[in-house]
Amino acid sequence: MSPEGGRESVLSIERVSYTYPGSGTPALDGIDLAVGKGEIVFVTGPTGAGKTTLCLAASGILHHEYGGMLEGAITILGKDVRDYRSMAEIGRHVGVVFDDADAQLIFTTVEEEVASGLENLGLSREEMQRRLREVMEATGIADLADRAPHTLSGGQKQRVAIAATLALGTEVLVLDEPTAELDAEATGAVSAILRRLSCEGTGVLIIEQKLGELAAIADRMVVVENGAIVSEGSPAQMLHDGILQRPEGGSARRFAPAGITQSEAAPVVSVRGLVHRYDGVMAVGGLDLDVAPGEIVAVVGENGSGKTTLVKHFNGLLRPTEGTVIVDGLDAGSVPIAQLARHVGLVFQNPDTMLFAETVEDEVAFGLKNIDSGDPGEPVDAALREVGLLHRKAAYPRSLSRGERQRLAIACVIAMKPKVIVLDEPTTGLDARESGRVMEILARLRQDGRTIIMVTHDMLLGEEYADRIVRMEQGRIVRDGKTCKEEPCPRLCNTSPGRALFTASTRSPN
Repeated sequence: MSPEGGRESVLSIERVSYTYPGSGTPALDGIDLAVGKGEIVFVTGPTGAGKTTLCLAASGILHHEYGGMLEGAITILGKDVRDYRSMAEIGRHVGVVFDDADAQLIFTTVEEEVASGLENLGLSREEMQRRLREVMEATGIADLADRAPHTLSGGQKQRVAIAATLALGTEVLVLDEPTAELDAEATGAVSAILRRLSCEGTGVLIIEQKLGELAAIADRMVVVENGAIVSEGSPAQMLHDGILQRPEGGSARRFAPAGITQSEAAPVVSVRGLVHRYDGVMAVGGLDLDVAPGEIVAVVGENGSGKTTLVKHFNGLLRPTEGTVIVDGLDAGSVPIAQLARHVGLVFQNPDTMLFAETVEDEVAFGLKNIDSGDPGEPVDAALREVGLLHRKAAYPRSLSRGERQRLAIACVIAMKPKVIVLDEPTTGLDARESGRVMEILARLRQDGRTIIMVTHDMLLGEEYADRIVRMEQGRIVRDGKTCKEEPCPRLCNTSPGRALFTASTRSPN
């Protein structure tokens, strides 16, 4: 596919196919795609379609860092990717933002993180400081300059990774799910930056699930399925033609629990006067919260509002600076993490931070062995059956799709049979089909009497699936109330512009 409007190509992918080591199925299958100077190309498609592999190919990483079988040609600024000596040389021309911000953040402060690439560009100190200031203000992280990246929320980390890449001023940008963990304000800021850069001649390739602001600024949209491009056109035309589908309105009633009442039960989670500070910076300030057995509670709020900091206290990953957190009768501020793990499980927003074993089966069995639960065989099979992965028990976890890895992370937790399950952004990076599968798993777990607490910045997800929404702002709870369960619900939108849905094949009828 040629760039739009006869533009000069800055990135060209011709008949590219790629198969990962040990896999018999190609992740990419005959991809033809070009990005022109100043063009924004938006690539979308269902979970497991090959989008991230396309990102790795476009940035030269497949050739220089991976094994496997790669066929076809990739050129960057007219030069074959094989003729670049290293990724460092490619990095002078191509900036990459991965969907896992943690993998990109290595310095002790945010300012050092953003400045690190600038120091290698030979800029004057004045120009480096000007560019550093400009990009940090544009991405909304200027107030985080002295913070350690590991103390930030997921959305804040993602903004830092984006800022560090944008600061380089490369001719090509490749972004893999750059706004997956960003709230609406931050997404709007990133969109504005990308549009400005495209006007200055930067070619931009965006890999995304959400059909929100980034799709709106794109010149061209490409849909990938099963490793191949199946449709291409302007975003407006593709939506008009029905090639991409908006989600239908959901009914939360079908997720209602059977025979579970919460009003009289003692809380399974009780928070009183919780304060947490990172290096003296207040992240959570004076929270009180009770969660009843059998509830699904959505904790919502903008990036940096304190959502993840709050829930990390439930399993002892963080200890209160002040106040108390009681989970299933245990003081989460003092009891060992291993003891808390029998009562509360946490599924991180990036499942890859939880996965390290050689097989799916070993991954789930690891936690059971740590709590001396006896023979893990049947509990492992039961957990994998619950999440629909029993047939993949011998597979290498990293070979699974993003949605399958998310379900595997959930299996690792539910195998240990905790009363409370906490999920941090459980549907980030998933298409609507996989998101629905994850939420159905949570609904079944609640039917079995588990308490579900999910962190999300997607208010619609909270309205659709939770019994109750707790909204946070600047480390405090500003709303705590029941969601609407009427049908039709007057507060539920029929569509969500921020969520793509691949309910049927997105293949073009032509």
